[in-house]
Amino acid sequence: MERIVFYDGLCGFCDVSIQWLLAHDTDKKLRFAPLQGETARAMKNRHPEIPENLDSILFLEISEGSEKLTWHSSAAFAIASVLPSPWSWLRVFRILPRFFTDFCYQTFARYRYYVWGRKESCRIPSPAERMLFLP
Repeated sequence: MERIVFYDGLCGFCDVSIQWLLAHDTDKKLRFAPLQGETARAMKNRHPEIPENLDSILFLEISEGSEKLTWHSSAAFAIASVLPSPWSWLRVFRILPRFFTDFCYQTFARYRYYVWGRKESCRIPSPAERMLFLP
């Protein structure tokens, strides 16, 4: 199974989040691609259900030719479920109503640039991390 985390490459919080995921994904199950890149463009073309103005992390799971795409809080919980314990336990919050968890996610996303700042460009992965990043 292939798992790709699509993130805003210009967002300071997203950058910190990707660094955290790199450190905690000890089994290296996740791959990463900026929303501004070629991989994201191709994925968006295959998934017309993605809203044009979506301001969210996206998580794509590819298994035996089928693709499952999630965003907002659903993506965060799906990503957490891939991580080792205790981080995978965060998926328990999926029991909360999605309208509530998505509201919390979207509220945070709306203000993330104010709190964490905006970057001028995506960071360049280290040589050891390069194989985990897609264009």
